[in-house]
Amino acid sequence: MLHAVIMAGGSGTRFWPQSRRGRPKQLLRLAGFRTMIQATVDRVATRIPPERTWVVTNRDQAEATAAQLPQLPPANLLIEPCGRNTAPCIGLAAIHLLHADSDAVMLVMPADHVIRPDNAFLAAVDAAVDAVQQQPEALVLFGVPPTGPATGYGYIERGKQSGKRNVAWTSVQASVTDSGRPIQPSLAWTDVHATTPFRLPPSPVASFREKPDAATARQYLDAGNFYWNCGIFVWRAEGILAALGEFEPEIHERLLRLQGSLDGLDWEQQLDVEFPQIKSISIDYAVLERSPNVCVIEAPFEWDDVGSWESLPRLAGTDDAGNTVDARHVGLETRRCIVRSTDDGHVVATVGVDDLIIVHTPDATLVARRGDEAGIRKLVEELKARGYDDVL
Repeated sequence: MLHAVIMAGGSGTRFWPQSRRGRPKQLLRLAGFRTMIQATVDRVATRIPPERTWVVTNRDQAEATAAQLPQLPPANLLIEPCGRNTAPCIGLAAIHLLHADSDAVMLVMPADHVIRPDNAFLAAVDAAVDAVQQQPEALVLFGVPPTGPATGYGYIERGKQSGKRNVAWTSVQASVTDSGRPIQPSLAWTDVHATTPFRLPPSPVASFREKPDAATARQYLDAGNFYWNCGIFVWRAEGILAALGEFEPEIHERLLRLQGSLDGLDWEQQLDVEFPQIKSISIDYAVLERSPNVCVIEAPFEWDDVGSWESLPRLAGTDDAGNTVDARHVGLETRRCIVRSTDDGHVVATVGVDDLIIVHTPDATLVARRGDEAGIRKLVEELKARGYDDVL
């Protein structure tokens, strides 16, 4: 059985003031009519029903997350008592999946990425599941072909694939996005002798690379065998637990203690005791960079991690003046601005401004230069230092 595991515990401070401690990026509507976590669940809903969809979040966000996903069984909302990075998060989900399904296969996804079109994503998931069925110990991840020398992502170096592939690239066009607008064509794998998607065999991973400088990123782009690591994985729940046991035995031991408490009345108490003591480490460092069973599938879908306000123009589009607006807005001589408001009754009026981010909420308003992500981070830290916890 294929299960979806959605990691939804981020803080989302880069989207302040709309994102808050209890309402981070994944709970916002940034691209389309659905929030990001709703769109993530929708993406796999035709393949994975609610009873096999699991969300891992934290206590600050649990209530709002549950409200946005009423179709999710309450038991499938897994609440971490504290953040411990992705390896413990995935391990916590794995023990729950195995409790429900001893043969569980996990599709692990962040809650706050934009992926288009859905059919290309599901075709890639099918390819990964096939790989896991053929090689049960396989740990499959997706690599996104880079579209530029980005320095903000980790990279995956593809190893040599044995055998020849008789494939050609074609375009797959879905009808509309969730916002009702046509999407751009996205590459999918097609056999030159067939009209249905062809599932490329996974390639071995030669290495993982940290976020590079600009010159190194250009080298990766020119090499043609490097991918962006989008943090989406497919593997057997039993397999990832075994890998944690091999490479991080202390994490594995605490997860096994928790697994033994799943049927007990003291589950919450045991979780509060054991989980905060688990080592905080990413699944990449804990397992993927150490295991010989890791392989990569080239993603046939468009992907965006929506890392900052600067992502919105390319996702939501712009008007004739280059503005991206989600608000009641009247602008004169206003160009290349991002304007948003959470209040449909509030008018944002601008005159003679260029290249600004303007975000209005009932209790806080941001005005910043576009592209100044460091400044927004510094601002949030200053708000913390001044004790403005009510707007964080």
